[in-house]
Amino acid sequence: MYITVPNFLSILRILLIPLFIIFMSYGRIPAALAVFVLAGITDALDGFIARWFHQKTTFGAYLDPIADKLLLTSSFVCCAMLHLIPEWLAILVVSRDVIIPMGILLLWVNGYRVEIKPSTISKCTTFLQLFSISMRLLLETLGTQRFEIVAVYWLTGLFTIGSCIHYITIGLRVVNSRESETGR
Repeated sequence: MYITVPNFLSILRILLIPLFIIFMSYGRIPAALAVFVLAGITDALDGFIARWFHQKTTFGAYLDPIADKLLLTSSFVCCAMLHLIPEWLAILVVSRDVIIPMGILLLWVNGYRVEIKPSTISKCTTFLQLFSISMRLLLETLGTQRFEIVAVYWLTGLFTIGSCIHYITIGLRVVNSRESETGR
């Protein structure tokens, strides 16, 4: 297997996570923001390049969501621990990012075929999560508070819940379709 550009970008996103955490830990919010935005750009670019230049791989189909989950989980936990975002939002994001892979693992262990393909609601959720952290870090960098960020948190929370329910529903359909085929 060779490393494609999209896979390299996903690996780069994973490698940026410790740098982000270090900057956050030392209160270097502008630097953390720059690293986070760079990581977000790699997320947008890897999918675009994979589709546009026909560089989709099975490895990349697994690596990209893993990189997203690692980046978003670590950023939401860091921001919640530093009281930059509401704890409830971090709990929702982390819970979703545990529930979905555990569901996939449960299906896989029980012999169900699992295709990794992000849905539209999942892509919107990822965007909103990236946007929430970026905006909060930007406001912190500028030394300002904006009421509007609360609306972004609520929207992000609703999409996070919605996408989790969406994937649970897909998983249940997979189980039910096989159960009806085998007559169990």
